[in-house]
Amino acid sequence: MTKTARRAPTPVAETRDDGPKRPIRRRILLMAVAGFAILGLAAHLLGGDIFNPAANTRPETTMTAVQIIPLVILVIMFIVATKWPLNIGVMGLVASFGVGYFMLGMTDREILAEFPASIVLTIIGVTYFFSMAQRNGTIDVIVQNCVRLVRGKTLLLPWVFFLLAAALTSLGTFSPAAVALLAPAAIGFAYESRIHPVLMGAFIINGAHAGGFSPLSVAGVLVHDIALENGFPVSQGALFVASFALNLILSVLTIVLFALLGKLRDGENGQHADLDTARTSRPRGQQILTLVLIAVMLGCTLGFHMPIGFVALSAGLLLALVNIKEHQTFIGGISWSTVLLVAGMITYVSLLQHVGVIDTLAEQALALGAPLLVALVLCYVIGVGSAFASSTALLTAFIPLAGPLLATSSLSASGTVAALAIAATVVDVSPFSTDGALVVASARANDRQRVYRQLMAYAGGVVLVAPALAWVLLVPTGIM
Repeated sequence: MTKTARRAPTPVAETRDDGPKRPIRRRILLMAVAGFAILGLAAHLLGGDIFNPAANTRPETTMTAVQIIPLVILVIMFIVATKWPLNIGVMGLVASFGVGYFMLGMTDREILAEFPASIVLTIIGVTYFFSMAQRNGTIDVIVQNCVRLVRGKTLLLPWVFFLLAAALTSLGTFSPAAVALLAPAAIGFAYESRIHPVLMGAFIINGAHAGGFSPLSVAGVLVHDIALENGFPVSQGALFVASFALNLILSVLTIVLFALLGKLRDGENGQHADLDTARTSRPRGQQILTLVLIAVMLGCTLGFHMPIGFVALSAGLLLALVNIKEHQTFIGGISWSTVLLVAGMITYVSLLQHVGVIDTLAEQALALGAPLLVALVLCYVIGVGSAFASSTALLTAFIPLAGPLLATSSLSASGTVAALAIAATVVDVSPFSTDGALVVASARANDRQRVYRQLMAYAGGVVLVAPALAWVLLVPTGIM
């Protein structure tokens, strides 16, 4: 077992960053929002007059008050959540009630029609099971033995999990399922080996998306079929290679960023302890049963495509029956704050989609006329939207919108679709997305607030940079 310093649990308030660092994170997030706003402003002021004068003869698509007000509320919620330690999911549920009931006249059932029950069940099931695995020492056993395999070179661990996540998704695992399976153990590695948990979480998510568009994957097949149905077939192999390459580049840039910030190692305040890399722990008793159940979960989800949430709950119930005296403690290990976060945000964003905010923004982008600029704006619209909502849903809506653009320009269909697909998924590192939320849920209870805030700051940078990176490498170059 790992030798750790016996210290009293650090209060949540003490795990937050010092005051001077907080404005930096807020500035990063506001830069991402401001960048998107500038693109929208450019679409209105420059699109029709400079890039396509004939566009002024067509009726402009403008946002109505019913669309603007919920969008402004979303921005306010986002700013409030960066300034104060309030759960933005609770704000999202309250805002859903206010907008849906008072503005749109919807009933409670209509407001909750898009409530993400399957995502909520996934988070509950995974955190329920792995809280037991953490408490009975199984995660520590895995950590010790895997660190021994890398012979003490702990900075190789993020790359190990990157490749493992890519392998899982390229074989057909849906990315949230891969992240759900790997995040608890990987974040345990991060704490024990003094690697920043946000860095480790970013590598898991990037790896999951690196393999997420293989010809065998759900997302790869989905994008190919949608494009084919709309008359512009794309190369599945090229889509897979482009996704892998972009996520690999983003991971390298992430390493560079954390190194420049001095955040590669994360052992301040005595929170973590060095690993004894020469020592190997052998599983015993409940640890053996837990390892068997993890293998069964892998088989059920990968081999039989069973829902990870139900499988994890079933495995957790079996562990609870073995150690029934501590069942209430295990229930307390569920990350209820993460459940609220995801449920509230997805429910609210579904209302934005219901009133046509996403569709209107996309139509305004298409009105620009200049093909390269349209493709860039679409990448940002789908990227910013996916940071809060379902990437799969937005891909289904946005890829058909690229049809008129591709039909009236010389842009590569494979390159444009690949850029949109990558922009939609790479931002899922956001804690408002399922993948990011799973990383937050896998953090230690007394460190979740810090991980949430720093992951949100990192996601702001990704939202600002990644769509442009995908566009630059894939659209103007015509490489695909």
